[in-house]
Amino acid sequence: MPNPVKQSEKVALVSCMRNEGLFLLEWVAYHQGLGFDTILIITNNCTDGSDELAQALAQQGHIIHIDQTVPTGASPQDTGMDLALTWLRAHEFTWVLHIDSDEFLLIDHGNGQIADLLYDLQQADVVPIPWRNFGDSGVTNWAPGASVLNTFTSAEPEAQKGITKFKCLFRVAHFERATDHNPLCPTIENPCVLSPDAEPLSNRSLYQDKSSRFRPHDIACRAKRARLNHYAVKSQDLFLMKNDRGDGQGKTSDSKYHIGSRWHRAANRNDIEDRTILRHWPETERRLAHLRATPTIASAEQHCQEWFVQHRAEILTPDRRADWTRGKARA
Repeated sequence: MPNPVKQSEKVALVSCMRNEGLFLLEWVAYHQGLGFDTILIITNNCTDGSDELAQALAQQGHIIHIDQTVPTGASPQDTGMDLALTWLRAHEFTWVLHIDSDEFLLIDHGNGQIADLLYDLQQADVVPIPWRNFGDSGVTNWAPGASVLNTFTSAEPEAQKGITKFKCLFRVAHFERATDHNPLCPTIENPCVLSPDAEPLSNRSLYQDKSSRFRPHDIACRAKRARLNHYAVKSQDLFLMKNDRGDGQGKTSDSKYHIGSRWHRAANRNDIEDRTILRHWPETERRLAHLRATPTIASAEQHCQEWFVQHRAEILTPDRRADWTRGKARA
């Protein structure tokens, strides 16, 4: 089918990351295959060497990398989005999608490319894409070098009205700023919000400081053409180590990342087997091999893996595992 997306309409994928060196190459290799014009990664305060890995990728032209210094008390993702939008405007990008390193975009339309998703969405200013939560598939300890997509194939059956969250593909020029979930401060009147299936949605969420859901909930959640596989839990050890790193908003020292917490129970969904995304695995594997064939990239990834093994041994002592694995914990 003809592609109505104008040649001048460049589309970017953006992610704000900290200490995600274990997963960076798979995430980049997968999304390189979806047809984005660029991948922009913003790192902050990394201690595992993932900023060095991102820089090695940037030096080879695979991504754009910005290493930010987050002001005291600020949200890393919010300040990262400010930097991203500034860069995107300077380089005349039309569309942007911000997702995290534990989210993989799956387009079930046309050939599975970002241009296929945009085919029927040229009237849209915002396209909210729903999460599907994937659980730990019973994996206790992570083996560095393993594949997220191949390891975690258990998920919730479908999006849930009023519960499922979204990340937004949106027009850069039509908003002043954005959170990690959606754009804010429209520069146009009455922005058009369409689901990935081109169904109209309310734009009320665009006028709220913090919002991650769109109405009507039933229409927003029934989208079939695109979703975000959300691997928020991964293995038990990786989940518990989030207590040491903190979340994307810079929050630490609560019980959110405890086994048995309300958040863990909501995210750790192992209801059905879902291997749909693995249709992209052969191409992803080829791209991964290509990335790892560059010595500087391979060396930087190995450093991240070695850091993880040592840090896990230091952080996840038996006593601490027990302390963070209490069924009574609540987030």
